[in-house]
Amino acid sequence: MVGLLNKRTQTFPLSLFKSVFFSFKFKLISQAYEVLSDPKKRDVYDQGGEQAIKEGGSGSPSFSSPMDIFDMFFGGGGRMARERRGKNVVHQLSVTLEDLYNGVTKKLALQKNIICEKCEGVGGKKGSVEKCPLCKGRGMQIHIQQIGPGMVQQIQTMCIECKGQGERINPKDRCESCSGTKVIREKKIIEVHVEKGMKDGQKILFHGEGDQEPELEPGDVIIVLDQKDHSVFQRRGHDLIMKMKIQLSEALCGFKKTIKTLDDRILVITSKSGEVIKHGDLKCVRNEGMPIYKAPLEKGILIIQFLVIFPEKHWLSPDKLPQLEALLPPRQKVRITDDMDQVELTEFNPSEQNWRQHREAYEEDDDGPRAGVQCQTA
Repeated sequence: MVGLLNKRTQTFPLSLFKSVFFSFKFKLISQAYEVLSDPKKRDVYDQGGEQAIKEGGSGSPSFSSPMDIFDMFFGGGGRMARERRGKNVVHQLSVTLEDLYNGVTKKLALQKNIICEKCEGVGGKKGSVEKCPLCKGRGMQIHIQQIGPGMVQQIQTMCIECKGQGERINPKDRCESCSGTKVIREKKIIEVHVEKGMKDGQKILFHGEGDQEPELEPGDVIIVLDQKDHSVFQRRGHDLIMKMKIQLSEALCGFKKTIKTLDDRILVITSKSGEVIKHGDLKCVRNEGMPIYKAPLEKGILIIQFLVIFPEKHWLSPDKLPQLEALLPPRQKVRITDDMDQVELTEFNPSEQNWRQHREAYEEDDDGPRAGVQCQTA
């Protein structure tokens, strides 16, 4: 064991190792060495980790993890040294904005691993499971590789014999139900309660509903809400935003409009007398936004952006234009002098503009020799 320690210290510069090794961490490394050097304690640790050492009354002072300090410098450690809990399983659940507004309960079918009942999670007949002789039950193999003069590197890989399990079962003794995997696949239906006011990306936790593994606490199932886009409303926090098109006559003379809410109610909005709605104006209706999560009787605001639709060309005959102008605010008068240039106002064509810029860039590229190009001489 001491020889192994000496070999592994070669991976680090001597000055760094001395400053660390002879510091307060020496005490913790010594405790790790105490566990590693005692076969009985090492077996206890491989099976149950630090907690098993404590319960076994090792007499050593307690610290976060004796193997954490050892692994920080040298790597290694048993298969169970880090694993106490299974991995969490994440699923996305598609929801509509109506679901988040009104609340909904959805059923989700999941596939999960459960402990095999026939072998009770052993994987085979009782007594047939033995510690892997190649990795000594650690599930990992350690290789030392020289990376330079006086420098070595430790590489830790999964054991090829037991596939990281730290144990093996004779094929003839394996459980027929789970084929030695200790778990079987099961379909389970869970009910997901989406509450009013929940948001896109919000997580709903099902504690302990993850895959089961022998000697491990099951992980959690985490449902992540994925909101679909809505054809009318956009959400911003507790508020809802929508766009409403109105005619020019409505913008100038007033209007009444209806809005269908996410809970199928009909709202009637009316512009005030004499009010002029400009293109892009924002108005709001209070308490008609999204319900607030955990306080569903309170709501945000509904924000409405107005888009004013102007008439098409020549919608009014020329002889009636003076009548319309008489009703509108007067136009600005411009005094024209002889030194001014009168030009024609035409429609803008973006595609034509892009073509013109491309042609100008091409012509500039053709002006003069390109940089970095030299003539060849015989």
